[in-house]
Formats: sequence, structure tokens, C-alpha cells
Amino acid sequence: MISPTERMLAEIDGPIGWITFNNPTKLNAMSADMWAAIPVILDHYENDPTVRVVVLKGAGEKAFISGADINRFEERKSSTETAASDSDNMRNALERLEHCKKPTIAMIRGYALGGGMLVALHCDMRIATEASRLGIPAAKLGISYTLGGIQKVLDLVGPAVAREILFTARQFNGAEAQAMGLLNRVVPDGELESFTRSYCTMMAENAPLSIQASKGIIAELMKPSGVADRARCEALAKMCMDSEDFAEGRKAFAEKRKPAFQGK
Repeated sequence: MISPTERMLAEIDGPIGWITFNNPTKLNAMSADMWAAIPVILDHYENDPTVRVVVLKGAGEKAFISGADINRFEERKSSTETAASDSDNMRNALERLEHCKKPTIAMIRGYALGGGMLVALHCDMRIATEASRLGIPAAKLGISYTLGGIQKVLDLVGPAVAREILFTARQFNGAEAQAMGLLNRVVPDGELESFTRSYCTMMAENAPLSIQASKGIIAELMKPSGVADRARCEALAKMCMDSEDFAEGRKAFAEKRKPAFQGK
């Protein structure tokens, strides 16, 4: 309904805004229209107060995202304009995903490779199954992750493990990926969606402005030393202190009941 392409599905279910990569015949490989659709869907979810958490998943049982559409590589190689357009689409999608004001979760079943790893790394959290397979096969294709992509890997796992992931180009199962720091949680295959939904419910019951502030401040603290925008951090904290939700939180605590936060 809100997606400009049938290869991306958007559905709101309670507090969850689902984004489904719907290209199962190619293991949900990312095409140009799929990259372009991500900011459109996120704009809609950010403006809908009923959506508290955004969850990204792949259609079918075999893959989250198996990578970029390999056929597109030949087109990019033969056309400077196509290459530039695709790079802009991917960069815009990843930046929009990273800076989404609402928490984002990559729910990974099956393969998350190459471009699929990029998408997952730009989400706030990653939940996968024990049988999931994660990896960056760039070295097997003779290409490289961009500076921003490698920085994401480095931030999560550190330089030694980043080298292992990039130099070997091998696939890691869920347990290995969690031990490296790539994943937040690993669950049995049959429990993936129920576990993810329970996490979303937990977050949806908390104050949206508080989560937004935490996300913004963490982003500032992740910048190089001395670059963090302290004024922005202070403004985010003040936004929470001045909010109706803070008053509701105090009242609910005094009345010994669950607060009903509205994001105001």
C-alpha cells in the first residue's frame, strides 16, 4: 500500500511496522527499486504514531537478504549513470535506516550476505536463528565494502574480527555471529518471530521519546572523540524531561500501574 514496488511489502500490525524484502525467487537479493523503497516506507512509519518498532525480514524461509542482485553488477559496469544512481539509492536507504527515529530490528532467517549484511548492520538490533548464515563475500567477487560499510563492521566487532570476516569471506552460523558481536540474540528457528514480537512489545510499552533520545545520544557518542554534538544530546534529554510522557511515567509509578505513553 505504501511501497512503490511489489518487491517490498509494508504492513502495520499493532505497534510493529513490518518491512518485508519480497524477492524470494532470488533469495531476496536487493534490486534498485527495493533500495529506493526503504526511505519511502520508513517515512510513513515515522509519521504514524501507532508504529513503535520497525522490523525488517525476508520473504520465505531461505533468506533475509542474500545480497545485491548480481545481474545489476553488469549494468553498473557498463553505465556510469546506472552505477551512480544505484550507489545513491543504496546510500540513501542505509542512511535513512540508520537514522530512523524509531527502533529498528533485522529479523534474520536464512542468509544475510553482502548487501543483506549491510541492511542488518544499519538496524539497531539483529535477531537471528541458529541456522542463519551471515557473511560478506566481497573478496570472492573481487569487490569491496564501502568505507561506511566496513566502519559498521568495525564498530560492532573490532578490527581483528572485522579482518576475519572480510579476508576469509566465509559464512558464519548464528552462534558464531553472536560470539563475534554481529547479533544481539540467537533463537531456535521456530521461535524467531514470537521472540522478535515479544521484544517489540517490550519496547512498545516504553516511552517513545526516551528511546528516540537514547538512540540519538548513542549515535553522537559513536562519533570520533570530540565530534559528538553535546547540544543535541542535551536537547534530546530535555525533550524527555519536558514531555507529557514523563509526567505520565511519574504518575503511573505513584499509582503502581503500567504507564500509557503517547510519545508526546
